[in-house]
Amino acid sequence: MTRPRGRRVVNLRILPSSMSVLAICAGLTSIRFALEGQPHVAIALIAAAAILDGLDGRVARILDAESRMGEEIDSLADAVNFGVAPAVVIYVTLLPSQPAGWVVVLLYAVSIVLRLARFNALLDAASQPAFTREYFVGIPAPAGAIAALGPLAAKLQFGAGWWTSPWFVCAWVAACSMLVVSRIPMRKMHAVSVPPNLAALLLATLTIVAAAAFLFPYILIMVLIAAYLFHIPFSVHSYHWLAAHPEAWGEKPKQRRATRRAIRRAQPNRRSMARLGLRRPTGRT
Repeated sequence: MTRPRGRRVVNLRILPSSMSVLAICAGLTSIRFALEGQPHVAIALIAAAAILDGLDGRVARILDAESRMGEEIDSLADAVNFGVAPAVVIYVTLLPSQPAGWVVVLLYAVSIVLRLARFNALLDAASQPAFTREYFVGIPAPAGAIAALGPLAAKLQFGAGWWTSPWFVCAWVAACSMLVVSRIPMRKMHAVSVPPNLAALLLATLTIVAAAAFLFPYILIMVLIAAYLFHIPFSVHSYHWLAAHPEAWGEKPKQRRATRRAIRRAQPNRRSMARLGLRRPTGRT
């Protein structure tokens, strides 16, 4: 007797939650390796948890396996993997026996939890404009965790230096905590469109990134952190432009770029006048 074909799909519906559980295991195991003096393994496990976090939601949508329980598991996994685990790893490897360091890592872990709570609350908010679906509010938890581990990556690549001094590490982790709970709009990666003529360049870049992940992993982490921070002003500008032109949200990327060029051509002197602090004449004396 043959097994019904639909049964295999039902069995696969547990795959997204299984990926979230595996991510939790990776995050908690990173703490163990940090305590055993193997920070390179700890960073690799947190990176693996970030990859699993990026995949579980997409797998759930592909399998039509989205559920409220899965969302809660994913949120709790993020709190462990990107809040608790990086905080302990940073404290054990860079800030041992530093009372101020413990306060800072506590601040970071709490900031991640607050950021996740706000994210879950915004999911149920029906009053948000449609274009806000393309943006996170504040730096997402996985990016915040990778950014917070920047000084540790620098230590593993270059050895001890000013980047491993307690004052710098505390200031860096505190800054990451502020970015996590900030209201800075951050463009979602899956919302970024690539023109067809740049697809080959994108694939070549991904090949280089994959090779760098094995050959120069810590330099790659620092480059990704710098690129993400450099991306913030462009993301903020894009958000404010869509807020001023919400009708463009439903357009295709190519049409949206054409709309932006048309607006710039229609107002050629607006940017230069704004930089000089000038105003257009109103006709009043």
